Amino acid sequence: MRLQGPINGPAVVCLNGGQRAAVEGTWSATLEWLVGQLAPRFPQLRFAEVRYRIKSWQKLPDCIEDARAAIRAVGAERTLLIGFSMGGAVSSVAADEPSVEGLLGLAPWFPERLSLEALAGKRLRVLHGSLDRALPGVPGVSPELSRRGFDRAVALGAHGEYTLIPGGVHGLALRAPWGRTLPLPRAARWSELAAAEVERFAG
Repeated sequence: MRLQGPINGPAVVCLNGGQRAAVEGTWSATLEWLVGQLAPRFPQLRFAEVRYRIKSWQKLPDCIEDARAAIRAVGAERTLLIGFSMGGAVSSVAADEPSVEGLLGLAPWFPERLSLEALAGKRLRVLHGSLDRALPGVPGVSPELSRRGFDRAVALGAHGEYTLIPGGVHGLALRAPWGRTLPLPRAARWSELAAAEVERFAG
C-alpha cells in the first residue's frame, strides 16, 4: 500500500483490477493517474493505493483479504472505496468494514455469483465507459454486467447512481514502457465525475 495525504482524517482506499493468471500484484496505472488528479484537489483526504499480493480473480478471497487489511491499516473513521475492474468485486465484499461509507466503481466487475449484500445501506456510484468490452487478450468488463450488478445492489438496499461515459474504454490510463501513466480517451470526464463523488464524500 502507498499513502499520500494527512496522517488523520477521512480516507479513500483504491483497489486495483486483476487477471486470470495468478501473478504478483502491480500498481494500477488507472488508479495512479486518478489519484494524481484527486489528491491535490482534496488535501484533507488520505489516499491509499493497494497492491495485492497476487492480482487474480482466481484468488479473489485473497484480494479481499488484502483490501480488508489495507482498510484496517489506514484506520480512518470514514472510508470511501474506489474499485477499478476486479477491484469493484473486491470492494463490494470489503464494503462491510465498519468505516466504509460507500463505493465508487470504475468499470466494476460484479459477477453474477458475487454476493452484494455488503453494499446494503451504502452509497454505490458506478462509472463505466460505453466502449468497454472484454476482447481476446484485452481485459474489459461490459457495461451491461456492471449495470446488472448495480441494479442487484440497489435491490438489496444500496443507493446511488450509474453513469455511462460515451466513448470511454476500460480504465482511465495505461502505463508507458518508460513508466509514465498515459490517459486514455475520455479520462478527463472520468476524473470529473470521480471528483464529484469524492467531493460528496469529503463534504
